[in-house]
Amino acid sequence: MITTLQVLAVVLAVIAAVIHIAIFALESVLWAKPAIWRRFGLKSQADADVVEPMAFNQGFYNLFLALATVLGLLLLGWGNPVAGKWVVLVALSSMVLASIVLLITERRMWRAALIQGVAPLLGIAFLLGAVAAHAPMTVI
Repeated sequence: MITTLQVLAVVLAVIAAVIHIAIFALESVLWAKPAIWRRFGLKSQADADVVEPMAFNQGFYNLFLALATVLGLLLLGWGNPVAGKWVVLVALSSMVLASIVLLITERRMWRAALIQGVAPLLGIAFLLGAVAAHAPMTVI
């Protein structure tokens, strides 16, 4: 039997993965557009050109976190639920920790830190809540 906590954990994990795929697209695919790099606080094409290699690399970190979350969800539902819980927990925790680092190092990026960190944080809370309630997360 699937509980509300399980459903919420999965939904929030999926939302977190989608957000991180979108961040990947911004940083690694669409970076050349001025409207994109301006979102990251850059003011000139020269600045965007300097930052581009780092943004490209960082975008892939976001993609890999999203893919890890998806892998964990697949394991959770159809493979190995114990491993799935851990993979999802580690991926979501990495997202939350990255958002905290963003907030600490660039306070003006607080909105981006919230977008990046709230869904995975809530996903962790519901995942741990489901585990604490001894909800069997073998089928999701």
